[in-house]
Amino acid sequence: MARRLTLLLAVALALAAPALAGDGLGDQKASVDAKLGALHARIAASQHKAAALSSQIGSLTGKIHALEGQVGDVSSRLSALQTDLALRQRRLNKLNQLFALQTKRLTYLKHEYKLSVQRLNTRLIAIYQQEDPTTIDLLLTAKSFQDVLDQVDFLNAIAAQDKRVAAAVSTAKKQVKVARARTKTVRAGVANEARAINARVQQAAILRRELLASRHSLAGARSSKSHALVATKEQISAEVGESKALSDASAALAAKIQAAQASDSGSAPSGGGDTATDGSSAPPSGGPSTGFIWPLSGPITSPFGMRWGTLHPGIDIGVPTGTPIHAAAAGKVIWCGWMSGYGNLVMIDHGGGLASLYGHQSRIAASCGEEVAQGQLIGYVGCTGFCTGPHLHFEIRVNGSPVDPLGYL
Repeated sequence: MARRLTLLLAVALALAAPALAGDGLGDQKASVDAKLGALHARIAASQHKAAALSSQIGSLTGKIHALEGQVGDVSSRLSALQTDLALRQRRLNKLNQLFALQTKRLTYLKHEYKLSVQRLNTRLIAIYQQEDPTTIDLLLTAKSFQDVLDQVDFLNAIAAQDKRVAAAVSTAKKQVKVARARTKTVRAGVANEARAINARVQQAAILRRELLASRHSLAGARSSKSHALVATKEQISAEVGESKALSDASAALAAKIQAAQASDSGSAPSGGGDTATDGSSAPPSGGPSTGFIWPLSGPITSPFGMRWGTLHPGIDIGVPTGTPIHAAAAGKVIWCGWMSGYGNLVMIDHGGGLASLYGHQSRIAASCGEEVAQGQLIGYVGCTGFCTGPHLHFEIRVNGSPVDPLGYL
């Protein structure tokens, strides 16, 4: 601002001073025109910068809107998964309660069956040890023939009743045992479903955090460029005002030059050249398959998919060093050693183009060429190779190409 005031003051003093010789006015005009040309160049550069900033702000705004849409979709999916997980967890809790109740009842029936069998055995031993009543004894002690029949029926009924009690308890025990086994199977299935859904909840939560971080970063960049655009527009406004003042000064100097030339020649200015509007002389005229179990239990710290511009070909499960790792399915070990990036790696071929990989192990517990069963110990968690903390890097590959393991677990 001080520089512009100084320039305008100098121009005003030049206009207010007595008329100088033609050469002095010409020098003044040339100086002002040079400054004006430089100022026009700065204004053009500022306008170009403002246009670029506006374009960048528009692009960032579009990206932010797109990210907001993605965040909304992921948030909806996350909410649905969390609701589903909560329902399955409640069902699992009820199954646990039912299993505990059935276990308690089975224990009670086992005890009852044991007592009934003991009671039956005791009665049979007592009957065996005592002398069998003869027909004469029954007739002598009986008051009537019907009384004889009643005593015989009574002895038979007692033995039959003991047998029926033992059989009923045995049947009830078997039924509860079957129901308990069925509940155990259902409970295991629901637990696996809940674990898979929980993994997807974690994956969606990680994606949502990444999208929110990206949106925050873009919003910060847009805010920075918006401030730069405001400053650039203020600069343009000031430079346009300065340019107008210089243009006015240049036109006034042109008029004075013409007047001085006319005074020297004693006539009106010659029409041999045109004068431009700025006072200067114008020139001449771009289903997975199923059957895999979790190799270990733990939270997913990094999901499958694009990460920092490259594909993360598996999932990372964060657990302490030394945690046992188990084969996700039966197969043959086709690699058991060091591999760049993966560190200590075990790779199992399951046939049909399917293979599983277990990286960053602290110690390998499987041998190359070994046939392993599902759930068999194959190593221990560590942080070998390219790794920032102890975890298991787990992959599923189909014909050599990595796929999302969550579709197979």
